[in-house]
Amino acid sequence: MINVKKNRDGHMHSPFCPHGTKDAFELYVNKAIQLGIEEITFTEHMPLPGIFMDKKFLDECAMDISVTDAYLLEVKKVKESYKNIIKINSGFEVDFVEGYEGKTRELLNRFGYGIEDGIISVHFIKIGEQYLAIDVLEQFKEAIKKLGTIEKVYDKYYETLLLAIKADLGNFKPKRIGHPTLIRIFNNKYPCDYEPYELLDKIAKEIKNNNYEVDINTAGLRKPYCKEVYPSGAFLDLVKKYNIATVYGSDAHRSSDVGKDFI
Repeated sequence: MINVKKNRDGHMHSPFCPHGTKDAFELYVNKAIQLGIEEITFTEHMPLPGIFMDKKFLDECAMDISVTDAYLLEVKKVKESYKNIIKINSGFEVDFVEGYEGKTRELLNRFGYGIEDGIISVHFIKIGEQYLAIDVLEQFKEAIKKLGTIEKVYDKYYETLLLAIKADLGNFKPKRIGHPTLIRIFNNKYPCDYEPYELLDKIAKEIKNNNYEVDINTAGLRKPYCKEVYPSGAFLDLVKKYNIATVYGSDAHRSSDVGKDFI
């Protein structure tokens, strides 16, 4: 049994998300209040640490560095407006990109003044000199082609996740691991019952030893080829086994998804 509070949503996006909606901050906050949620965190995608793929694609993945201070200012304003009603944290969802650890550390040091809570996630894996987004179907298929099997794609994702947990990203590195089984996003289209248990166990122990948390992310239930929470299965069993701290996250990119599937 996991011990997780249902009155907190620790993974929410904002109108600054280039692949989300333009729903105002207040719409997210008011939806949380309506549901009886007592604490939320805006975890907008921090600017990426470089141009490691097609720039047009990357521009849709995270907010531009030029608007990051404005994002933090807007969160500060909404915090002040609702300070007597609901606890609001400002933060980021930080992408771990293998080979760009130094630049990521620089970004965290630059914008760390606005970080109260946050998430570190893996969306990209590096195969040779190429990076692929594992939550984009065509790129997931390309990863299978390059590595040979779905199992090897899983291995590469989890190996990258372990690197993310171990990485020295400075004092502002987030302490929560975002949707740790995101690799299963296309599991109903590309089934994979293989569970690299030893690797998963190593990851879970590393999370526990660092006193990190795990994002219990319900967005997978809304994905057509996933239909499960991240994490589920063997990884969730390990979270329970090691009594790892957990926080629910709706991963809302629209206000109507705040608290989705756990409230």
